Amino acid sequence: MKYFMRKIVFFIVTIWIAITLNFILPRLMPGNPAQAMMSKFAQQGAITPSQEHALALMLGMPTGSLWTQYWQYLLHVCEGNFGVSYSFYPVKVITVIAGALPWTLTLVGLVTIIQFVVGTLLGVYAAWHRGRKFDSVATVLFSFTSAFPYFWIALLFIYLFGYILNWFPISGGYSGSLSPALNWSFVGSALYHSILPALTIFITGIGGSLLSMRNNMINTLGEDYILLGRAEGLSETVISIRYAARNALLPIVTNFAMTLGMVVGGSLLMETVFAYPGMGYLLSTALSNQDYPLLQALFLFITVSVLLANFAADIVYGFLDPRVRRGGAR
Repeated sequence: MKYFMRKIVFFIVTIWIAITLNFILPRLMPGNPAQAMMSKFAQQGAITPSQEHALALMLGMPTGSLWTQYWQYLLHVCEGNFGVSYSFYPVKVITVIAGALPWTLTLVGLVTIIQFVVGTLLGVYAAWHRGRKFDSVATVLFSFTSAFPYFWIALLFIYLFGYILNWFPISGGYSGSLSPALNWSFVGSALYHSILPALTIFITGIGGSLLSMRNNMINTLGEDYILLGRAEGLSETVISIRYAARNALLPIVTNFAMTLGMVVGGSLLMETVFAYPGMGYLLSTALSNQDYPLLQALFLFITVSVLLANFAADIVYGFLDPRVRRGGAR
């Protein structure tokens, strides 16, 4: 119990630090959002202070002392109020994020989980049959695919399956003639547009899961308790799954949690290449337009998602390995 309580307290403190840094860092930047936005509209002559002040009020920029702004910011974060997006004015930031988040969670999140499960199972099989044909082929093949970055595979797929073969669309999340709705036409179009991005994530990510699990599994198979299990007459399936695979899985739980946490940030390069309407593409848009409220909210969402994933990994780790709980209780 002490182990879990310590993790909860650490998580709360880390969240508070992340929120505080997210408040401070934008205020260390030179200038302010009103000046950046006014520069886009100023064709000739200088912007008067009254015009800049009026724009600042329209955008809802914080006023008062830094301490007052900090408490207002904490209150707004608790309320889910991140202000108005400059890129999609006058739409609220939380509304913009709510429109992009499901796309990333559905595509990147689901494919990440699938590639982890498939890669882990293949890694267990390769380690259990190490030195055989499947192990040799899988190790070489997935070492090769995992060496390529997202954008390279994405561009290759666009050229081959989009331009040359014309099998799949090369950009967007759905057909431009449709509107988002829960009907077969829209869902079918969304699935059709997600094939190339999904393949990009799967192919470039499965190699890391397979190789990590294989290497950990091989080390685990050399432990004394594996020999003891065989001496006691346990079946090979029980030894490989219940003992070897379970213990080999422990070191990669944290890595998977980090990967899963970064899903909220989206695969920035992949979504940018495919113009996929997820969090990564939204982040790219906010950077291009100097949309400070949207950037601030996105960075906070990404940070919190990584912290939540790590917190979940610590909890799962505590259940999988009782030694961690006993060590935390001392």
